[in-house]
Parts: sequence; C-alpha cells; structure tokens
Amino acid sequence: MSEEQIKYQKHYIPLTRDELVERLHLALRPKRFNHVLRVEKTAVKLAKTNGIDPEKASIAGLCHDYAKQRPDDVFIQVIKDKKMSPELLNYGNAIWHGVVGAELLKDELGIWDEDILNAVRHHTTGAAIMSKLEQVIYMADYIEPARDFDGVQTARKITADDLGAGVAYQTKHTLQYLIANNKPVYPKTIETYNAWVPKYERKIN
Repeated sequence: MSEEQIKYQKHYIPLTRDELVERLHLALRPKRFNHVLRVEKTAVKLAKTNGIDPEKASIAGLCHDYAKQRPDDVFIQVIKDKKMSPELLNYGNAIWHGVVGAELLKDELGIWDEDILNAVRHHTTGAAIMSKLEQVIYMADYIEPARDFDGVQTARKITADDLGAGVAYQTKHTLQYLIANNKPVYPKTIETYNAWVPKYERKIN
C-alpha cells in the first residue's frame, strides 16, 4: 500500500506483510493479485473508519482470494480430508475459494485467527451474524476501486455511511443477480439476506 505500509506486529500470521505479498504473487495470476492488493487497501480504509484492527483487515483483505485459482480437485480433496459438509460438493469455486480456502490458510500460511478466517470464509456468501471485520472484507471485495458495475457507486456511498447497510445492499443485489441468471443460491446467502436486508430496508431502497 503506497500511502501507509501496515507492519505486522500482532502475530496473526507467521509472515511479514512483504512475505505474505510474495506468497500471493506466486499463488495468483497478475489480474487477481492486483485485485487483492486493492481489496487490502479498501479494507484497511474501512477498518480505520469503523474501529477495526487495520492489521487484521490487511491480512484478511490480501488472503480472501488466496485459493481462488486452485484446481477443483484440490478443493474436493480438502472437503473430504477435513470431513467438511458434503453439501459443499454441490457447489463450485465461487463458494469453495472462501469456505474451503480458509482451511488452506491454516495449513499453508499458519493463520489461525478465527475472525480473519471467518472473513475469508464469508466474503462471498456473507453470514447471518458477521463481525465488523467480516463485514469490512465482504464490502471491500465488492467496492474496491476497479469494480465497475451498475450500482457500485451507490454501494460505495452506502458503505461509507453505514457498513451494515452496505452488507444489506450487496446481499440484496447479489441474490437478485443469482436469481436473474438462474444460478444456484448457497443456503448461507439466503440466511444473510434474511438477517440483513429487512433490517436496513430504509437505507438501501
């Protein structure tokens, strides 16, 4: 991050930020690598305005797509080896890279902080109950500067005003997109919708 380099001092990960960035550089293709750098920057900014540890936001922002470009058979093997829910096998990378990817963060990068791991697990699906860090990563991935879709400016404004309302906005529009395109809806996404969208109805309509 050009403005301010986050120094890792709290032992959430047994790597420096530079070492983590190098691991990500090896794990991801250039477009995805640049995306995680932008998500980190956005997450740290949101963390600071919402009273969250910027170091956690940096790590979770960088790591949220750590497993994104792994082959399907890697995810399937992890699901089986770790006796994760067999229901996961009905889905694909869009779900796996967060939910299963968190297991790879433990095994390969030595990250065991549950708040960071949950932020990675839930960055595409959301959850009925989300910590502030989880909300930050969920939104940072959605509104990072290179995102360009109908409604992204509204999402950025709502999130700047109220992080929880941002979560509701994203969840509503993601569900609408999945339904409109006849995509399967992961059950946790419906739980996220029920928990967040009615609560913030007035702020997102």
